[in-house]
Amino acid sequence: MSHLYIVGTPIGNLEDMTFRAIRILQEVDTIACEDTRVTKKLCHHFKIETPLKSYHEHNKVQMTETLITLLRNGQNVALVSDAGLPLISDPGYELVVRARQEGIDVTPIPGANAGLTTLMVSGLPSFTYTFLGFLPRKAREKSALLETRMYQDSTLILYESPFRVKDTLQTIAKIDGVRQVTLGRELTKKFEQIVTGQVSELLLQLDKQIPLKGEFVILIEGASYQETTAWFDALPISEHVRHYVDQGKKPKQAIKQVAQDRDLPTQTIYNIYHNIEHRPEV
Repeated sequence: MSHLYIVGTPIGNLEDMTFRAIRILQEVDTIACEDTRVTKKLCHHFKIETPLKSYHEHNKVQMTETLITLLRNGQNVALVSDAGLPLISDPGYELVVRARQEGIDVTPIPGANAGLTTLMVSGLPSFTYTFLGFLPRKAREKSALLETRMYQDSTLILYESPFRVKDTLQTIAKIDGVRQVTLGRELTKKFEQIVTGQVSELLLQLDKQIPLKGEFVILIEGASYQETTAWFDALPISEHVRHYVDQGKKPKQAIKQVAQDRDLPTQTIYNIYHNIEHRPEV
């Protein structure tokens, strides 16, 4: 029976490649990868001569079917990303779903992950964490997402480009300027840097002690118990809804979000917002 292997690769230091990952990549019939130029370098280093096929965000629909056909015909396929674990903010989800639908064995080959690598040494709580990946690029959407998530008692894990990390830290600081944040960059490489401090302090270090080079991991400390219930408790429900409307949500979406925030029925929030039956606000 054919196998689809989901293979983790190093996030910087090639010594983090596992013996099992090397063997699998040598044995399969095809390696599907984001950028063939990147994976060719990896394969050359480890003497892997398996043919490569490009599989990325822009061709994944067509290539998913191509790879499924190979698997149906008895070939073994490995999926890798440019660095780290496939599917974690990288393409591959559709391929895994289709393979499982076809009854094809899908086998994980573990490897390095930038978010968890940073979390291990950050000094931030690691018992409960939430992976958000890349944030929305639009300022309003980014702010709305962070404002909601930062009032949860879970360490947040984000990925960010060096071109947007300053803007993201400024957005975090507007919500809570003293919240503990960790920045990780150039992970496992020669100039690796992992710094933890108040977000306002880290903003002052950007471009100076913290160069804006390389992909960034941003960890945000979870809220304390007092913070998890504080920000909307003082608001009447109608103002709570308008808060989300002002951030760009449609009233229907805002009502659903408020219902989720307060753990109340959506119809209850709808009635209060639209002043139906003149029910008192709570």
